[in-house]
Amino acid sequence: METKAKNGALETFRSLFAVVAIALIIGIAYLLYIFVLGDKSNFDKGGVVEGHPLNVLGTIHKGGIAIVPILIACALMVVTFSIERFFTIFMARGRGSVTGFVRTVKAHLEAGNIDSAIQECDKQKGSVGNVIRAVLGKYKALLSDTTKDKEQKVAALQQELEDSTSLELPILEKNLPIIATLASVSTLFGLLGTVFGMIKSFAAMAEAGTPDPTKLSLGISEALINTAIGIGSSAAAIVMYNVFTTNIDTLSYSIDEAGFSIIQSFNAHAK
Repeated sequence: METKAKNGALETFRSLFAVVAIALIIGIAYLLYIFVLGDKSNFDKGGVVEGHPLNVLGTIHKGGIAIVPILIACALMVVTFSIERFFTIFMARGRGSVTGFVRTVKAHLEAGNIDSAIQECDKQKGSVGNVIRAVLGKYKALLSDTTKDKEQKVAALQQELEDSTSLELPILEKNLPIIATLASVSTLFGLLGTVFGMIKSFAAMAEAGTPDPTKLSLGISEALINTAIGIGSSAAAIVMYNVFTTNIDTLSYSIDEAGFSIIQSFNAHAK
């Protein structure tokens, strides 16, 4: 009962993490926009925010409260969820090398030593260790089961492998859709900020009559810096998404490899 309660609490935390993290990050982004980017030291005219920006922070602030905080939030979300996925996948690998663990389990199975293989799973832990531990437990129970024939036992063992895998993989893939969404949304918000900036620049030109090259170049730089932030966030999200999916595929392959060896061993030893 205590283990189930802990697992339930952990699952609740994982479910709420994304919602709470996004809400906090959006709030932090607006605070950064107001108090850091909008600091008076970033502008001329005696520190009046309406003045010309003196540095990059002031230029970013000029992008507007409608777009810049969203772009900052996207960048912070990429960092936050990348760190969260890194630790989750790192913990899923277990304590030692996954390749070495699978090799050791296969060696114990070839020797017919199921208990030693189970002990290796207890040492390894993580998602890979948990799946193989559950399948080996089923393997041991089926060996002494006299109510089923061999085909039924093999089918039950395969089902246990599929069920255990289906419980662990969603944990590894959780929040990856958020990173994938940020990869495209960040660029779109960056382009939207650029469009707004260009609209403001050309509107100012139309009102002034004679274009001021200094004001025009400043407006264009304000517009393009939004694109830079959006593209940078998008590039980071794409890289991290591919890194995480590659690691998850590697873990899935290791589980499949060990599962195949277990079923082969069962076929050789079961009656």
